[in-house]
Amino acid sequence: MKRLLLILMGLAALAAVFAYWQLWASSGPADGPHNLIVEEGSSLGSVAGQLESQAMIPGTAQTYKAMARIFGSNDPVQAGEFEIPAGASGSEILDLLQRGQPVQRLVTIPEGTPSILVYEKLMQQKLLTGSIPVPEEGSVLPNSYSFKRGEGRAAVLKRMQDAMTKELDGLWAKRQPHSVVTSKEEAIILASVVEKETGKASERPMVAGVYSNRVRIGMKLDADPTVIYPITKGKPLGRRILRSELNADNGYNTYARAGLPIGPIANPGKESIGAVLNPARTQALYFVADGTGGHVFANTLAEHNANVRKWYALRRARGEM
Repeated sequence: MKRLLLILMGLAALAAVFAYWQLWASSGPADGPHNLIVEEGSSLGSVAGQLESQAMIPGTAQTYKAMARIFGSNDPVQAGEFEIPAGASGSEILDLLQRGQPVQRLVTIPEGTPSILVYEKLMQQKLLTGSIPVPEEGSVLPNSYSFKRGEGRAAVLKRMQDAMTKELDGLWAKRQPHSVVTSKEEAIILASVVEKETGKASERPMVAGVYSNRVRIGMKLDADPTVIYPITKGKPLGRRILRSELNADNGYNTYARAGLPIGPIANPGKESIGAVLNPARTQALYFVADGTGGHVFANTLAEHNANVRKWYALRRARGEM
């Protein structure tokens, strides 16, 4: 009887070792990788059910949960999307869900992106769902935004717009007295012009200073991007601006009338918004390209005309004219 009991105990121990190895420590299914989405607030039991339904583990969800309680840690599982490698054991899966790095999916909106391109980028992202309208121009804060597989486009767009509202509120609170804009809406409009006029971050306060001076004295802004916007909604024009387009009085064209355009011409970044709320203190009223990606600034028309001649001479030397 004692001998039988010892045999049974030995068999039970072997069975336990076999179960541990087979259900917890050995390699899982060879196919993969698998993507597992863990919702916020998910329990170990609900995740085990997902693992079973997607055939990522041997045995049942109940067995996996029991093994995890015995051999795993008590740390909660994280929310997010996880890539489970082919052949991952039950132990490795739990460690990944508790301490691993979730898959990060990003959609990036560069500074100065017009809303039509924000719309197209979101609609082209196949892992998002649902439809959205073209967002209001200037309502999106350029940045990189994370999203989950299967998330709605409307939810991602709302995060972009909420970020702009928050950023604008914070920057507006720091507005300096020499800024010419009188509302948050005007700040976005002028910042969008600054954004499209220079790709050089260090120049933004100076470009904002020039345009602020022009607004202050009632001088036209003469900004080419404001001519292009009503033609393409912010997309590249792909050709020279026509004389008829320079003369078109459509509310956006700053060659046709003084003051700000009737609306933004792009989604400006926080640096451009900050620049119009605290522009450089300058007497400059003019600027022209300097051939290096930046601009040269002038206080008088005579100085500006001389700078323009230098720019044209450089372009001719390059064979561009």
